[in-house]
Amino acid sequence: MTYSIVARDSVTGELGVAVQSHWFSVGSVVVSALAGVGAIATQASPNLSFKHRGLEMLRDGMTAAEVSRSLREDDAAIEHRQFAIVDANGGAVAFTGSACMGEAGQYSGDGYTCQANMMRNDTVWATMARAFEQAGGPLSLRLLAALDAAQGVGGDLRGQQSAAILIVPATGTPADTVVDLRVEDSSAPLVELRRLVTLGGAYRLADDGDDFVARGDFATAAGRYIAANEIAPDNDELRFWAGLGLIGAGVPRRGLAMLRASIASDSSWHELLTRLDPVDVPSSGEALRLLAE
Repeated sequence: MTYSIVARDSVTGELGVAVQSHWFSVGSVVVSALAGVGAIATQASPNLSFKHRGLEMLRDGMTAAEVSRSLREDDAAIEHRQFAIVDANGGAVAFTGSACMGEAGQYSGDGYTCQANMMRNDTVWATMARAFEQAGGPLSLRLLAALDAAQGVGGDLRGQQSAAILIVPATGTPADTVVDLRVEDSSAPLVELRRLVTLGGAYRLADDGDDFVARGDFATAAGRYIAANEIAPDNDELRFWAGLGLIGAGVPRRGLAMLRASIASDSSWHELLTRLDPVDVPSSGEALRLLAE
């Protein structure tokens, strides 16, 4: 009882799946993906084994079409299922059983497939496809555009409750993800999911900053922290690290203003500053000195 999109980014090779439903924690049910292998959505009356079994078959070299056929062969309740698979080469296949509750259907294009059941009308899946094809930017934003478009033409007959997005890289280990976010229970899950995707992008930049600090490249780290703060300027933590980054980069006035704003919001940030080792964060000592002036 949901709508979803499964897709491969033809430029980056990333694989992703996004979903929304009037059901609690839909992400824990529907989505699965594995770096360099594929992505799967299973819904309607979902067979959860399709996720790990399907990914195992893709990892063993089967195509999306071959996996789809195999999964359908030994499931006595297959006509109650709806599922979709995209493989690492962009092969995209969806299945909608004849017993899925209407309106139900699917639309598959080049490297993606959209599917939905129990919709308010039968325009949802084609509308999702158009939105995905017309959207620009990274895969995450294109997937979100498809979800928003589905809701815009009616979406789930019952309304909204939860949403999720999972994106994995073109290569990597089973632990590697690009985006892995869920909204478990909300009156506006798509709005919240988009907010989390934006905030997640900021934190990934901050993570990059941490990596550069560990390498001793403080100038590059400062740039990452500052970029993160620009995405989420009201986030105390990102503002704190951006402030330290600016001080380290020789822009003390702006950096000090950021630190003071975070400390004014919660004095714990000043306590953290006193605990930082100047060997690990060279600008921390200078920051304390400036704050004391």
